[in-house]
Amino acid sequence: MALQQDITAAIKAAMKAKDTLKLEALRAIKSAILLEQTSGAGAEELTEDQEIKLLQKLVKQRKDSATIFREQNRTDLAEPEEAQAEVIQAFLPAQLSETEIEAAVEAIISQMGASGMQDMGKVMGKASQELAGKANGKTISTIVKAKLMA
Repeated sequence: MALQQDITAAIKAAMKAKDTLKLEALRAIKSAILLEQTSGAGAEELTEDQEIKLLQKLVKQRKDSATIFREQNRTDLAEPEEAQAEVIQAFLPAQLSETEIEAAVEAIISQMGASGMQDMGKVMGKASQELAGKANGKTISTIVKAKLMA
């Protein structure tokens, strides 16, 4: 619920500042939250984990769209998508650096006694759970694969 209140306050501030780009991104977040709440059985509150996953999904959508637009030489469409992704990212917890992710993955591997690629599923499950919201799944996967192959 705290996220919804933060979004509502940010929408009001963006309206006062007449910042249409930020307003569009904030309204997209609010819309996604409302859709997620009403998609289940009744209007339920989202947990913090669900909120983080929702925000990560929205950021990924914006970045993927921007990449496609850039490949088609449409910077006029890519730039607003990237700007919206930045606005949405402001509501996510701070992301870990690659070295911090590596350290966490190494700790998980040694803790689980993983020795090779056959243990990747177990390590990925634990790493994804521990680093949820703090690191991109693709980055985690790449690092786990590199560590288990070494």
